[in-house]
Amino acid sequence: MARADLQITRRQFLKAGAATGAGGAAAASGLGGTQAFAATSEDAWYRQGEIETTFNVCDMCPWHCGIIVHTVDGEVRKIDGNPNDPKARGQLCPRGQGGVSFMNDPDRLQAPMVRTGERGEGKFQEVSWEQALDLIAQELNKIKERSGPEALAVFGHNAGDWWWADHFAQAWGTPNAAKPSSALCVSPREEAAELTFGFPIGGYEPVDWANLETVVLIGTHIGEDARNTKMQDLAELHGRGGQIIVVDPRFSSAATKADHWLPIKPGTDTALLLAWMHVFIEEDIYNHRFIENWTTGFEQLAEHVADKTPEWAAEITDLSAEQIRESARAMADTAPQTVIVPGRHVSWYGNDTQRMRAVYMLNVVMGAYGCEGCLHFNEQPYLDDYSLPPYQVEGAAGGCAADPDDDDDGELLGELADGPTGKTRADGVQERFLRGPVALQELIEPMISGEPYRIEGLICYATNLLHSVPKTERTIEALKELELFVAIDVLPMEHIAYADIVLPEATYLERYDDLYALAHKTPYIALREPAVEPMYDTRPGWWIAKELGERVGLEQYFPWDDIEEYLNTRLRSVGSDLDDLRSRGGIIVQEGRPFFEDFEGESPFTTPSGKVELYCDRLAEHGQDPVPEFEPVEEPPEGFFRLLYGRHPVHTFAKTQNTPELADLYPENELWINVDAARDLGFADGDRVVLENQDGVTDGPIKLKATQRIRRDAVYMVHGFGHANPKLSQAYTKGASDNRLQSSYALDPICGAAGLRVNFVRLESEA
Repeated sequence: MARADLQITRRQFLKAGAATGAGGAAAASGLGGTQAFAATSEDAWYRQGEIETTFNVCDMCPWHCGIIVHTVDGEVRKIDGNPNDPKARGQLCPRGQGGVSFMNDPDRLQAPMVRTGERGEGKFQEVSWEQALDLIAQELNKIKERSGPEALAVFGHNAGDWWWADHFAQAWGTPNAAKPSSALCVSPREEAAELTFGFPIGGYEPVDWANLETVVLIGTHIGEDARNTKMQDLAELHGRGGQIIVVDPRFSSAATKADHWLPIKPGTDTALLLAWMHVFIEEDIYNHRFIENWTTGFEQLAEHVADKTPEWAAEITDLSAEQIRESARAMADTAPQTVIVPGRHVSWYGNDTQRMRAVYMLNVVMGAYGCEGCLHFNEQPYLDDYSLPPYQVEGAAGGCAADPDDDDDGELLGELADGPTGKTRADGVQERFLRGPVALQELIEPMISGEPYRIEGLICYATNLLHSVPKTERTIEALKELELFVAIDVLPMEHIAYADIVLPEATYLERYDDLYALAHKTPYIALREPAVEPMYDTRPGWWIAKELGERVGLEQYFPWDDIEEYLNTRLRSVGSDLDDLRSRGGIIVQEGRPFFEDFEGESPFTTPSGKVELYCDRLAEHGQDPVPEFEPVEEPPEGFFRLLYGRHPVHTFAKTQNTPELADLYPENELWINVDAARDLGFADGDRVVLENQDGVTDGPIKLKATQRIRRDAVYMVHGFGHANPKLSQAYTKGASDNRLQSSYALDPICGAAGLRVNFVRLESEA
């Protein structure tokens, strides 16, 4: 690829970036003001009756900001960011403001339903909750009696998944529980951190932004993958003149603010990281004190990167050796107040645990851990679990009652126990992968093949299977083979059509959930309580789990009379209760230990050596590289582009495309393609094309965005579009689905995560 095509300076795009930012701000302002909360009479809504205030945690994305909800006469009229919440800091993104629209979506599931047609036809009959739960219990007990508890799989996602993929699964006795947030998103990040530091990074990436001088973003799209706090932090850093370095095949929103943009060839990030470490060590600009006091294996690392020169990396990455050296020296100029942000979605190519180890190791070479302006230590808040009998099986999807919030922290590490009958997980995870939680995509196969034993039943909580799990046709085949498929959700997502029984959940504004006990620089506990009664005949997830648990003989795991008793029991361990928590503004903030000085000479690292392990003996013992190596990935076939995908600031996964207010802001996705590559194919900006992947799978049409802001060898689309269920009136047929085009994936041998950026597409004209 000619580098001349990529020489786009920051100055050239400042005007475009400023215009985009102004438009986004105007849209957010409109959403949070006149559009979302317009008064229904001459008086403003806050003059129409008594205002009631409740405290909650936003569920519109996994960042889970604390919010304050205002209602008048039983109607939610306004949502504000909770100023007491360390994440929200009193602010919300457009998605958070869209929560009212999500709750009032007319397409919501409204009552329990039992399938009457063939799987996939979407034909159902409404039934009572008693009928639905009794039927599920009857079928679950048949499966357990016939094939053992392992024959049930439980999938969960987002805030309420602790009740299902953790608590219910472990009480039932199945090790076959999984979460897409791990297998498809953060598992490499957490496993790499555990192997390097002895503990996971956790859901809140621990960057001391307030004192940071340089931030390095590698495939981390702050501003597009809208994490409220991170957008605030990046804006403040940029405003005070901090340095921003962005490594990305696209000129992303963050890149428009960057001092250095490195348009790297996809799949070559590890080579760049190794070359950066070479520069630090070769030029003797690394942090000697940190290396001497807090690491082991530096000699092996130095030897390993001795030949990983910028010239070596330039041939691999399509960057110039000069770019690599200049950016490394720019990082060194402000180190240790320079941080490479770990990011969230890090499952890319199947070699991701090693790439993430390289990210952590470069931070360590700079000394960027445990001091102001560096990575800090997250502390888990003190909060007792509810006292329960021992689970039938431990560690199904990881997690604990103390941290139901976290799609990251709660599904981590360690070797997992066999099932109660001596069977391991159906995916054979102990044999296939060194570490890691069960891989969701790997539990699909036993539903079809029955190997090593058959999974007969599935409870799927808030997991959009046909927009998250790769190999969509295989997933559909698996759903058709199940003896029992129970779907719990708010909206009629596509997988709902294949369910035997559908249970409609109340939205986060209509329910209690477990306490949010978040590991953070300042650990804190947050409350989610209902602002209004559930609409239609819907129920909270905790209530559904308790009612079903009691019907299948698990009443000892649900001993509380109601959720308020459960929450008050846990809060008493910190000298509080629900009334006290409300009086504190819905948040209890505790004191953390973010820096070395807070440990009073004790090592904060929990590796076997008690130090950062740059050379990992545990990996070497299992035949894995003890120091990260660069592994080439497959190149696009002739005539194909690598398929890249990401987020949009007003949408979350495939969840919000049907939310009316958010759909108005961004109704369909586009396909980014280099303008010259489009011209060579005879296409222009705004054309609609159909995409065909390397396996002949097609999807679309999708509108082209022809731009110089992406390399010529890749295309990019926002994830979560292309919904095929006509019952989603806002999202139906809008855009294309990247998930359908992901018919191939690469498994990480260390953690089992699925790398999805190994798919390629070519473009055809819309018929």
